[in-house]
Amino acid sequence: MSLAHSLRLVLAPPHPAGKPFLIGGAAVAVVGGLALGSWLFWLGAAFTGFCLYFFRDPERVTPARPGLFIAPADGHIVSIEPAVPPEELGLGPAPRWRVAIFLSVLDVHVNRMPIDGTVTRIAYRHGAFLNASLDKASVDNERNALAIRLDDGREIAVVQIAGLIARRILCHVREGDRVRAGERFGIIRFGSRTDLYLPEGVRPVVEIGQTMIGGETVIADLSLAAATQHAEV
Repeated sequence: MSLAHSLRLVLAPPHPAGKPFLIGGAAVAVVGGLALGSWLFWLGAAFTGFCLYFFRDPERVTPARPGLFIAPADGHIVSIEPAVPPEELGLGPAPRWRVAIFLSVLDVHVNRMPIDGTVTRIAYRHGAFLNASLDKASVDNERNALAIRLDDGREIAVVQIAGLIARRILCHVREGDRVRAGERFGIIRFGSRTDLYLPEGVRPVVEIGQTMIGGETVIADLSLAAATQHAEV
């Protein structure tokens, strides 16, 4: 990664969700500054700087080829395994491949759509705040789940999962919205996890431990699944 690219990532404008935190931190710094060197200034300045970094929202270049499933979040993959989508989405009991991405506080936390489609259902479920890197976080933690219907009628699920210190999941789309791959749809504050459930029969082309760039990294390819099915026939 070049120095210029790194600077663009670090200095990217903040997501609107960070505005109240930035204002609060700046206010504390101003009050501390008026108190002639108070520790409040340094506390406010440090918090503001952290929020500028955490809520950064860089532009991404999403692959344009149809049929690609793109990473819905930055972070690294902690699990790839067959799993049943959240029952509240009504996608049935059949397991399909689930790719789980863990986001540390150092990752960009803006969530992006993995593929073109239509949002058919959004369901929020209250739960625990376990370490989001654990497998049981997909089942036990507080989450916001989206079902998306592809143009060919198949459905996938994207799940925003709260983590150990995350306490707020934001989602900006609604049921019935037409969405495009790479489009921003939400953010999770302060450490989290994002799960992607692929259509039945579609396998991921990524590996556990691999670093994801939300809106850019390819997770699966419908054309590969079609070719595999044709070969088997």
